[in-house]
Amino acid sequence: MGADHAKRAFIGSFTSAGGHGISVASVDRDTGALSLLAATDIVPDPSFLAVGQAPATGATVLYAVSETSEGAAAAFGTDDDGTPRLIGEVRPVDGSSPTHLALAGRHLLTANYGSGSVTALPVLDDGSPGPLTGLLRHEGHGPDEDRQSGPHAHQVLADPSGRWVLSVDLGTDSVRVCVLDPVTGALRPHAETALRPGTGPRHLAFHPSGGYAYVLNELEPTVTVCAWDAAGGLLEPLGEAQVLPYDHDEGGDTRTYPSELVVSHDGRFLWTANRGHDSISVLTLDGPGEKPVLAAAVGCGGRWPRDLTLDPTGQWLYASNERSGNVSWFAVDAETGIPAHAGSVEIPAASCVVFA
Repeated sequence: MGADHAKRAFIGSFTSAGGHGISVASVDRDTGALSLLAATDIVPDPSFLAVGQAPATGATVLYAVSETSEGAAAAFGTDDDGTPRLIGEVRPVDGSSPTHLALAGRHLLTANYGSGSVTALPVLDDGSPGPLTGLLRHEGHGPDEDRQSGPHAHQVLADPSGRWVLSVDLGTDSVRVCVLDPVTGALRPHAETALRPGTGPRHLAFHPSGGYAYVLNELEPTVTVCAWDAAGGLLEPLGEAQVLPYDHDEGGDTRTYPSELVVSHDGRFLWTANRGHDSISVLTLDGPGEKPVLAAAVGCGGRWPRDLTLDPTGQWLYASNERSGNVSWFAVDAETGIPAHAGSVEIPAASCVVFA
């Protein structure tokens, strides 16, 4: 739907931690408020969601991972009352603990954290995923023995040109670029970019210009700025920026694990969600987008913000606070980018929000 017409939000949560699975909420476009309509727990631990359209009808389709040891992906439509309705089959992804999924053309991609792999499934005419067509297993490790003993693919997404697929691996401190065959759904490695050892890259977001990408690191509270060459499919690290004030306390139980980053539609701001510090950081971007500078950090409205989402209008930020069991929304100041807390709704074990 268009930028001014987001009427519903879909919220993922961990059923294994008391969550309702996939919740559906209406969106008040004037206040940013979410009002719960319905929920389904038919798929366990739908920790990450994505929205697309059925190729045959153009109907809205919601996609979900099942972040379990078996690993699966599923598609949902919604009835008039908002109740999610399973479309087709729940498909295995041949990987454990998928943490992220994204659409690339007529394929659905998953990043499988436990097995350190990326998989591709075709999107059928009704929007449901078909049997797996592509599998790419990562190899390597990092210096953190507890978190980086092997590969841990945490995110997969298509680049803005649609020519390449990038996968971010926390365990190997690297980002891989691969090619997705649009016909067969096979995945082929193209290049791998090494980042600073021990940073634990988690998620990546592109600048609207398409020339820069920002990699949020989980094991250190930093963002790695990279130049992105869409013609050659090459990612080049340029430097790092802090996402927390230098005087923040990282001792004892307060270690911070950044989880998600979002870039404003106009390319002026970058926000990160910071678990442990329980904050949202605001970084300003220069004109080209090469130099993020930390401007502020505000409370996330709860504890352990696993995900951060900007609504289609760019006016509202939503933090999915996993451990406090709520989703908070914030009004974004158009001049400074600083979010102001505006409300919250109870969502046990909340993990992400997407809009349709």
